[in-house]
Amino acid sequence: MDGKKRKAFQAALPHTLPICVGFLFLGMSYGFLMRSKGFSVIYPMLMSFFIFAGSMEFVTVNLLMATFDPLHAFVLALMVNARHLFYGISMLQKYKNTGWKKFYLIYGMCDESFSINCTVAPPPDVDKGWFMFFVTLLNQIYWVSGATLGALLGYVLRFDTTGIEFVMTALFTVMFVNQWEESEDHRPALTGVICSLLCLLIFGSDGFLLPAMLLIIVCFAVSRKKEDEEVCK
Repeated sequence: MDGKKRKAFQAALPHTLPICVGFLFLGMSYGFLMRSKGFSVIYPMLMSFFIFAGSMEFVTVNLLMATFDPLHAFVLALMVNARHLFYGISMLQKYKNTGWKKFYLIYGMCDESFSINCTVAPPPDVDKGWFMFFVTLLNQIYWVSGATLGALLGYVLRFDTTGIEFVMTALFTVMFVNQWEESEDHRPALTGVICSLLCLLIFGSDGFLLPAMLLIIVCFAVSRKKEDEEVCK
């Protein structure tokens, strides 16, 4: 590793260490879950590498065990990760002039990598492209390692895994409460809750997810349009 890459790695590593702890824990939970469903270690290892979307990977466990429905899987993946459309647009300038690294940065962008690469300015003597590359690479290594380790431990540790899939629900609940406390505008949070409850009542627990997410996106789009019109006035 030459000097430029070493400096970028050393600058990126401290920013990713807090994420390492969370990714190892969540990744191991995912690996345990996959193993408890009868999948070999190769499944969580490859899925965490190629999909690299924690919430979607937990959802994929049920997709793999359900009736084959590629259209439903495609739409579900699109809706669950629709936020990355907005992430990608906001990172167009950041990823400019990064050469071949741009392709990996696009592929490996997750919520945590986006947060660091979007908000952290590397030191003046550190190459921005390599800094963002190592942030993304390290975060993916943490996630793949956690998922693989969890699956391997699943071979030797035997315990009741009932409810382990609730880890993602718990994570998003904590994030929801944290954002509610930090934000003065609770309309987005209330929109999500109301839309979800409404679709749950209409479509039931087995079919409410996609309609709820679609309705949330429509509500946000309408709200944004009204705000833009008010600004123009």
